Amino acid sequence: MRRENQSSMSKFIILGLPFWPEQQSMFLTLFLGMYLTTVLGNLLIILLIRLDSHLHTPMYFFLSHLAFTDISFSSVTVPKMLMNKHTKYKSIPYAGSITQTYFFIFFAALDSFLITSMAYDRYVAICHPLHYTTIMSQSVCVMLVAGSWLITCACALLHTLLLAQLSFCADHTVPHFFCDLDALLKLSCSDTSLNQLLIFIVGIATIVLPFLGILVSYGHIGATIVRAPSTQGIGKALSTCGSHLSVVTLYYGTIIGLYFLPSSNNTNDNNIIASLMYTVVTPMLNPFIYSLRNKDMKGALKKLLSKKTYSSKQYLPFF
Repeated sequence: MRRENQSSMSKFIILGLPFWPEQQSMFLTLFLGMYLTTVLGNLLIILLIRLDSHLHTPMYFFLSHLAFTDISFSSVTVPKMLMNKHTKYKSIPYAGSITQTYFFIFFAALDSFLITSMAYDRYVAICHPLHYTTIMSQSVCVMLVAGSWLITCACALLHTLLLAQLSFCADHTVPHFFCDLDALLKLSCSDTSLNQLLIFIVGIATIVLPFLGILVSYGHIGATIVRAPSTQGIGKALSTCGSHLSVVTLYYGTIIGLYFLPSSNNTNDNNIIASLMYTVVTPMLNPFIYSLRNKDMKGALKKLLSKKTYSSKQYLPFF
C-alpha cells in the first residue's frame, strides 16, 4: 500500500458513532444536552467551591481541579463529534488529529491522578485524623496537583511525538468518533512496536498504579472503620467516600473493560460505546454524584440558592 508520512498527510476521515442515519438527529440532540450538562454541572461545582469558605479544604481543592479536567476532557472530543454530525463533514486535519490525541491522553491521565489524590486525602482524613492538617497542607495539595499536571503532560507529549514520526497508509479512515491513539496506530504502515511499548508503560504508570493506590487507600480506610469503637468521629470524612467510590467505579470500570479485557470481547462498536462512557457519560455524572451524595455540596448549593432568592426579594417592586 502507498505510504504517506507526516509531511504529506493532510487529513483523516472520522467515521463517527455507529448509528443509523435516521438516528443521527436524535443522538445529536442527546449528546449536545449531555455536553451542556457536563459543562454547566462542573462549572457549578467550581463556583460552589470558590464561593463557600467551608469547602476550602484539600478534598474540594482536588474536586475543583477534577471538575475543570472533566470539562476539558469532554471538550476535546464532543464538540468536534457534534460538528461532524451536524455538517456531515467528517474530516480532521492531520495537525488537528495530533492535537486532539495529545489533549485526550493528557486529560484522561490527569483524571486518574486527581481521583487518586482524592483517595489519598480520604485515607489521611480517616486513618490519621490528628495529623490531617499537617499532612494535607496547602503546599502538599498544590504539589500533588502540579505533579499530576507535569507527569501527564510529559506522558501525552511522548505519545504524540512518537505518533508524529509514523508514516500512514493510503487509508485515512478512523473507525471512531475521535482520533484515538490505538485507531491511528492501526492505520500506520510504520513499525509501531515502540508506540505499543510506550502505551503499556504509560498505562501502568497512569492507570494501573493509581488504581492500585486507590484500592490500598480504601483497604486501610475499611480496616480503620472496622477497628473504630465509634464511627461518629469519622462520619464527616466518610460523607465524601461514597461519592468518590462512585466516580472511581465509573472511571476505572469502563477503562478496565475497554483496555484490559480480552480483545475478542471488544468489537469496534463496543470500544466506541465504552469510550463514550468515560468521555461523555462519566464527566456528566460526576456533578450529580457529588451534589446528591455529598452533604457539604448540598449545603453549599442551598446557601447559594437562598442568597439568590433573598437578593431577588430585596429588589421586588411595591405595588
